[in-house]
Amino acid sequence: MKLLCISNGHGEDGIAVRILKQLRQLPGAPSLAALPIVGEGRAYEKAGIAIQGPTQTMPSGGFIYMDRYQLWRDLQGGLVGLTLAQLKTARQWAKSGGKILAVGDIVPLAIAWQSGAEYFFTGTAKSEYYLRNETERLPGRPPLEGWSGSVYVPWERWLMARPRCQGAFVRDQLTADLLQKHGVPALYPGNPMMDDLNTGADKLAQLTATFATAAAQLTLALLPGSRAPEAFDNWQRMVSAIASVMQTFGDRQVRLLAALAPSLNLAAFKDVLLDAGWQPVAGKYPTFQRNNGVLVLTTNAFAECLHLADAAIATAGTATEQAVGLGKPVFTFPGPGPQFTYAFAESQSRLLGQSIILLSQPSETGAALQACLADGSRLQRIAENGRRRMGLPGAARAIAKTLHQHYAKPYSDATFSAN
Repeated sequence: MKLLCISNGHGEDGIAVRILKQLRQLPGAPSLAALPIVGEGRAYEKAGIAIQGPTQTMPSGGFIYMDRYQLWRDLQGGLVGLTLAQLKTARQWAKSGGKILAVGDIVPLAIAWQSGAEYFFTGTAKSEYYLRNETERLPGRPPLEGWSGSVYVPWERWLMARPRCQGAFVRDQLTADLLQKHGVPALYPGNPMMDDLNTGADKLAQLTATFATAAAQLTLALLPGSRAPEAFDNWQRMVSAIASVMQTFGDRQVRLLAALAPSLNLAAFKDVLLDAGWQPVAGKYPTFQRNNGVLVLTTNAFAECLHLADAAIATAGTATEQAVGLGKPVFTFPGPGPQFTYAFAESQSRLLGQSIILLSQPSETGAALQACLADGSRLQRIAENGRRRMGLPGAARAIAKTLHQHYAKPYSDATFSAN
């Protein structure tokens, strides 16, 4: 048996890879391949999973739903031809007897359905938390939003309820409960975003050793996003936010851990710091100092940065959700996009609830952080909210086991039990 994973975005590729890695470890697992329909699928290549069909990075980076201009740019860049070729790849896969795992939103789900194959769906883009909490609809939402009784519209539910759809994994229990009421075989195994956030003792020690001992300290994770050039623009606003934090917490050593994507140009981040008056100092990682602040740039210690932090300043998607899932308050402010616009940030704040503190300007960060950290009961509610909305680790393994039961090669019970 062979399984094709169709996904549509950098974050979705990462979630898919977590699932496929777990599936690959199980005895008699199907042979695996991937069809990334946004970008070039670097996460799959890094994991040693073969790419099927054509790939191409579009000008929008996959965010055409936020801006019609971005859609026009993608159309000019060959989006129609690319999509037709990818549809053909999925149909050929089905004709050869392969099965499909769709990860993302309605686009990979629809491709899986039109292929004619049996398929599973992992929905990463939608949650009932966009519309309601556990007890009531969110105030101020447009009357027609959720008009069909769910954040998933009828045609999405139709695709998830087809006989060829073997199951739909959704991102929280609230969403699973409502979909089940609409006849969709929805399952909530947890959120794969919270997997692979284990820390390394060596990296933790190296990061901690970067800072001088201080009686009073504050540690913040900085998450500017993973896509250039937007991440560089976000970083400039983030440096302004840091200045307000250092001024507000002038009696503390402010420890700043910038978790940057390895694909980003580190020199551009250093230049912004130098222009803002930060001075380089010796350290295992690129380290800068200004007044009561010490800032470390990392490209390989994301989990360690999150675990060490008291809070995060973020203009990111998946990284923000992971910080929330670890119980951290996250302070954020919108930019010009194409991803992290006001619309995106506002939507993210509904998804993640009180764990997100959405600010109008970076200069408001210091005062907002001070008010939050001074309220112990609020911090407790934020931690509980993060665990509830993002789930505990282990989801990728649970999804992989379900796929294994359906699509694995023959194996003995004794072999499976040993694993």
